[in-house]
Amino acid sequence: MTEPDDLPVAGTAVLLRTAAHGFEVLLIRRPDRGSFPGAWVFPGGKVEQRDRGAVDDEQGDARRAAVRETLEEVGLVITDPVVISRWQPPVEAPVRIRTWFFLAIASEAPDGALRVSADEVVEATWATPADALQKHSAGEWRLFPPTWVTLHQLSRFGGAEEALAAGGFVQHFSTKVVESDLGTAFEWEGLRLETGSLPWRIVPS
Repeated sequence: MTEPDDLPVAGTAVLLRTAAHGFEVLLIRRPDRGSFPGAWVFPGGKVEQRDRGAVDDEQGDARRAAVRETLEEVGLVITDPVVISRWQPPVEAPVRIRTWFFLAIASEAPDGALRVSADEVVEATWATPADALQKHSAGEWRLFPPTWVTLHQLSRFGGAEEALAAGGFVQHFSTKVVESDLGTAFEWEGLRLETGSLPWRIVPS
């Protein structure tokens, strides 16, 4: 079945900062309503009219949306975000939005504090990819597959600059929901995420 090209589009910013133990990623927890209720995600949101450029450029529109949403949601300014992935939702999803993910080094707010939007963010924190994945496995955090996979991929890097340098090309994830012996799984070309029990695991598809 051919995927429609006219889905709404969103941009997500995966913000990195250097830390004593490598690097950390900014994650925010959404309210228990709306998109990704109660889940920990990266800042981002849908493309709005003000994000659209003079030419038809979906990736560029999503990049501008990611920059704008990051400022609105956590008060951080980012420049030159690097594209890393595009996520096509499964047909079973109740709300289908095609989302582009971008990596960026975070610039501190003038006073070093995050300024979170109370309407969109319950809490925000910096965590290493490994710590975030561990919290999910322990049942303390709820992560959706695109967030989990992105953190899993980032966990192989030793520093923020190394991770950023590896970006710049797009991994396309067209998600299929399948049933396995362990329950529900999410499948992409050559990759399957088993989510039937904790901890989740990646296996060849």
